[in-house]
Amino acid sequence: MKYTQKQIDKFNRQKYIVELDKIAKNLFSMFRNETVKSDKFMLKFKQLKEKLDEKDEMHLESEYYKRLKEYIVRLYAQTCEVEYFDDKMFADIRDAEMSHLNRLQKLKNRTTYKKDKHKVKSQNQDWG
Repeated sequence: MKYTQKQIDKFNRQKYIVELDKIAKNLFSMFRNETVKSDKFMLKFKQLKEKLDEKDEMHLESEYYKRLKEYIVRLYAQTCEVEYFDDKMFADIRDAEMSHLNRLQKLKNRTTYKKDKHKVKSQNQDWG
């Protein structure tokens, strides 16, 4: 079976988005877990980022995924590409980065589809 270029691009975009989501989920889990230290964080983050880098970079339409990608690149540069990153530095950024991830999640949830029947203002408009 022969796939069209459009189908291949869609498949690759979905794989790229899955990797972005996986990184976000893992980062949030590591920030939330108090037993995770800087060395374990850096090792896991490097593995996740390498898997993302193996995928072809995709054009992302969604504002959430664009910001998530920017966030991952910034955090990676701030933690894994610096000369020295220790447990104290990791503890210092932990709360702020969880807050950033929460804001990104709110951005994602804000754009979810909601049926009219579930919107309060549209109910009972015909009643009078």
